[in-house]
Amino acid sequence: MLANRWNLPDLGFGVGLRSVHYDHILEHFPPVDWFEVISENYLTGGGYAVHALEKIRERYPIVTHGVSLSIGSTDPLNSTYLERLKRLADRMNTPWVSDHICWTGVNGRNTHDLLPILYTEETLRHVVSRIRTIQDFLERRVVLENVSTYVEFAASTMTEWEFIARMAEDADCGLLLDVNNVYVSAFNHGFDAKEFIDAIPADRICQYHLAGHTNKGTHIIDTHSDHVVDGVWELYRYAYSRSGGRATLLEWDEDIPPFEVVHAEALKAREYRDIPSVSLSYSPKKPIHAFAEEYA
Repeated sequence: MLANRWNLPDLGFGVGLRSVHYDHILEHFPPVDWFEVISENYLTGGGYAVHALEKIRERYPIVTHGVSLSIGSTDPLNSTYLERLKRLADRMNTPWVSDHICWTGVNGRNTHDLLPILYTEETLRHVVSRIRTIQDFLERRVVLENVSTYVEFAASTMTEWEFIARMAEDADCGLLLDVNNVYVSAFNHGFDAKEFIDAIPADRICQYHLAGHTNKGTHIIDTHSDHVVDGVWELYRYAYSRSGGRATLLEWDEDIPPFEVVHAEALKAREYRDIPSVSLSYSPKKPIHAFAEEYA
């Protein structure tokens, strides 16, 4: 197996920590490998959420995953946010800090959405500079995730996967490959999902994300509200065959079922990891959901 270039740990198969599951986890301490937490939920104050996280941290590895770094924004970096994020990362002893390749606001206003960026040389230089500054400040590897998108900029001069590969090399950062997001964006924009995955430098992948989505027929929305579909599992199998041992995380954020259901879904990743990959080829003229039906 190919190690990531920083020898960051393969934590196994984890789930996103959600408040509806606090009581179950604290009562039963289920056999979960690790938890990922949304950073913004724990940056300030106390309360039950912070209390629960501190108790869970005593038993499990924790990785912080943010939604407000806004790496693609032209606003100045938020020093207060970064200071709080660093304190949280230090307290949780998180092996890396993750966020998204996007922007989330302008002029100090947070849209609370992960918005697509323009893929140009100018944007690349801007994002790389911000990543390097943030990594130096946090004193931890920053690991950035590809997002699901529903529109694209006509002015982009390179593909998303070309941008991500160059960004990771130039900024010397890690990557969180969200396989569901690749699937969603491939369907929405008609590109080859395998070409996307092949372009990502495998030694920079530190973590995988898996999730369910909502297929509207003409487009897919990244809702994290259901089980992972077969096509996403097949993509994960293919991606994992390129990288080997990487921490894998199951996200479920809407219509959240009992903890046992979420954990069982996360553990399916182990089964797909251990089955040899089929040959994948996704054509822009052939919707990605057709592949799932063909190989179901």
